[in-house]
Amino acid sequence: MYIASQRFSLWADFIERSFLDNGFKELISRGIINGATSNPAIFKSAILTSSAYKEQLATLEGLSPKEKYEALAIFDIQKAADILRPLYDAGDDGFVSIEVDPFLCDDTDATIAEGLRLFQAIGRPNVMIKVPATPSGYGAMEALASQGIPVNATLIFSLDQALKCAQAFGRASAKASSVASAVISVFVSRIDRAIDATLMSNGVKPSLMGIYNAADIYAQIEALAIPKCRVLFASTGVKGDELRASYYVDELLATNCVNTAPIATIEAYARGGDMTIKLPLSTDIVALHKELVKGAGVDMDTVIAHQIQEGLDAFKVAFDEILSSLE
Repeated sequence: MYIASQRFSLWADFIERSFLDNGFKELISRGIINGATSNPAIFKSAILTSSAYKEQLATLEGLSPKEKYEALAIFDIQKAADILRPLYDAGDDGFVSIEVDPFLCDDTDATIAEGLRLFQAIGRPNVMIKVPATPSGYGAMEALASQGIPVNATLIFSLDQALKCAQAFGRASAKASSVASAVISVFVSRIDRAIDATLMSNGVKPSLMGIYNAADIYAQIEALAIPKCRVLFASTGVKGDELRASYYVDELLATNCVNTAPIATIEAYARGGDMTIKLPLSTDIVALHKELVKGAGVDMDTVIAHQIQEGLDAFKVAFDEILSSLE
């Protein structure tokens, strides 16, 4: 773990084949990261821009676009899992995540079937199956976790989503013979990017609502004390130069949690990040800022609903573009 005394982990939010052979191993050897995450947008960037996939693609003629994609993605996830395996065996996380087809987000049974199929095809115990936190996703999370499969509940913006994920993992842990690890991935910076311009024009300090929203979720999930279930802070990179590169890692440093970040953010944090534990935050401070945000004319329920839909749509678009390129 990056800070073992606080059980704080730092994972790389990036997967690309040539990186796995070089920079990934270096970050692990330096004790900076102890896990990794992926999503359709990450694989889209890797597959469509890196020459590292051409050789394998030449062996996949005759397969459907989705079969080609899965062959490429499974290869990378297996490689990452194998590199991380010593950490996993030592009890130091060592997980890598792969997301189910985002077009299945409204179909519980299909999500369960795909999650099982991917986990079995990859054949590594330290693989987490990522499932979006939709009404259909909660049942899939419970079913997969009940079978001992590690699950990454993703695309979470609201406390309601997070609690429903936690309840699903709680039910799974109550009936599973062995409890698998689970993370509840709370997206942070996207909220700030959506509302900061409005806040600044109304004299409200920007780049705080994402942190306060995530901090509130963290506190409530921690209070539930569900076995092997942690909050993971995602969407923690910054855009532009207004914020220091490690801002969303610095300000969300907490006990018993994970932060998954882009490589540039991880490197910035390793160079000089703030290692002071910041959470939990005062509920009064959070409540006051929420009132200021509301007074600026921002309806957070509307913002969050939009972010959830926008996130799902973005993953679907990325997935569709991958498949189109592999036809």
